[in-house]
Amino acid sequence: MKRILYVHSRKASFVAIDREILAGAYEIEDLYQPGRVPNPWRVLRGVLRADLVFGWFASWHTFLPITLAWLLRRPSVMIIGGFDTANMPDIGYGYQQGGLRRWASRWIMNRATRLVTNSEYSRSEVERNTPIPPERVTVLHHGVPDPFGALPAGPKEPLALTVGHLVRTTLEQKGHRPFVAAAASLPDVRFVFVGRWHDDAIEELRALAGPNVEFTGWLSDEDLHAMYRRASVYVQASRHEGFGLAVAEAMLAGCVPVVMNVTAMPEVVGDAGVLIDSQSADAVAAGVRRALELGPDAGARARERILTEFPMENRSDGLLRIVGQTLAV
Repeated sequence: MKRILYVHSRKASFVAIDREILAGAYEIEDLYQPGRVPNPWRVLRGVLRADLVFGWFASWHTFLPITLAWLLRRPSVMIIGGFDTANMPDIGYGYQQGGLRRWASRWIMNRATRLVTNSEYSRSEVERNTPIPPERVTVLHHGVPDPFGALPAGPKEPLALTVGHLVRTTLEQKGHRPFVAAAASLPDVRFVFVGRWHDDAIEELRALAGPNVEFTGWLSDEDLHAMYRRASVYVQASRHEGFGLAVAEAMLAGCVPVVMNVTAMPEVVGDAGVLIDSQSADAVAAGVRRALELGPDAGARARERILTEFPMENRSDGLLRIVGQTLAV
């Protein structure tokens, strides 16, 4: 059985999903590198043992594995499209703003055998922000596992939900500040923020929050899924998303999405949600109000879009095909 060195820096659901797909056909050796400084001997041993190197995001954790794979003539597949391809200087987001991070990300992308991204938007971003030819990049949408099944009958709670890690940079990039501020305009709606707090950004949001805002911190998968089932609306007022897997997961649970009309969000949501053109608290509140007025059928439409457009089989078949083709080169 062929061996894949699986390189990643975060324990995210999309990383785990792809690993599970590949583990059904290949032997997997994990190379989890959460910091910027790798263990060079561990990386070298892993690359030497591997038939293929598979990496998530063109960043410091994939720099040495992909460079060694290139030098040792091992094939590699890189998933890109996020902070590594973005260039948004107005919010200080994206490696393509310049400096060493831009150089490193482009070095990695140029030396990977195959490049894959999760949305048509991200491929256009690669073309716009890097010298990588778009024909080198394959679009393979995320597949979204469905733990929810059929939606319950009857209306859901007047509850607006957002999920994500909270740090200073996400207050604007992920729209966490306007989500909390919007609650003041909708006192009859509960606003719930689910996710770990990593710095003092939580104190700013607590100072801004009214009595209808709740910060749960981290939740187990079981408790998170229960929250998705209760919520009527899911808000992701992000300035940048390479796909937005949390939005798709919430839609599967019957939440009507309220998202910014930018980056990959329209591609994921389509006509099954509410698109807003501003990150202001008033715009977010108006979006939540419109979503609540759409009625229970809107949640069913949101779920159906994800089941139809982003099934797990498409991701699984596409990923195995790409890896198989790369190994055959």
